[in-house]
Amino acid sequence: MRFDHVLVVGAGQMGGGIAQVVAASGRRVSLHDEVAGAPERALETMRRSLQKLAEKGGGDGAGVLERVEIVPDLVAADLMIEAVIEDVDVKQDLFRRADSILPPAAILASNTSSIPIASLAETTNRPQQVIGMHFFNPVPVLKLVEVISAAQTSEETRAAIVALAEDLGKVPAEARDAPGFVSNRILMPFLNEAAYALMEEVAEPEAIDTIAKLGFAHPMGPLALADLIGLDTCVAIMEVLLEGLGDPKYAPCPLLREHVAAGRLGRKSGRGFYEYT
Repeated sequence: MRFDHVLVVGAGQMGGGIAQVVAASGRRVSLHDEVAGAPERALETMRRSLQKLAEKGGGDGAGVLERVEIVPDLVAADLMIEAVIEDVDVKQDLFRRADSILPPAAILASNTSSIPIASLAETTNRPQQVIGMHFFNPVPVLKLVEVISAAQTSEETRAAIVALAEDLGKVPAEARDAPGFVSNRILMPFLNEAAYALMEEVAEPEAIDTIAKLGFAHPMGPLALADLIGLDTCVAIMEVLLEGLGDPKYAPCPLLREHVAAGRLGRKSGRGFYEYT
């Protein structure tokens, strides 16, 4: 399967990045988001991203934006990649609608970072064509794509998505369908413990992040990374892990919950553990 036409649903930082890398591979992209103005903002972010990549010798990006079309609703395509909020009800409703609109042979993929793929597959009449395709932020830069097959996912679907990830210049790593998969099952306790260290006044945010960066050779500290992901998204992922695995170690730190309740969601709101302009 070549996937000449890809529908990307969700035009936030993940969806916009996914649309960019798919369009950069020469494919036609339809970009949809229910939030007014979100696709237009995504196009502007893509424009800046392509300019930065060009300045670093990553090509001139010619024709990439021309291959991205904003659409007011779901459209027929060879593949849907869903990148909406980390809410199982929202995602299940989207998969039901996509199942009724996309052609029978189309694959429905989710960029979910924690929700079991089987819970999305069961809402469709094509469970064998539902799969997880978890990109990492920033999508145009980071190489990893976590590919998650549910019990229902066919070998043909798995192979097609692995091949697509490679064609997009990514490195696919396959994981079994379980809450949080591999990446967030490991990452979220790390971010959560950093929040506890801050809440218990073990150190200031800058010190916590510096220790992680220089001590563990991480490019970004855990608090800054949580801000980049979105603190609300981190809490949502931890809730899925807590419910799915039943281990209290995945319960979100109270400080994380306080920040989310106060609207301090990280970079996207201008303030999280740090302030952003």
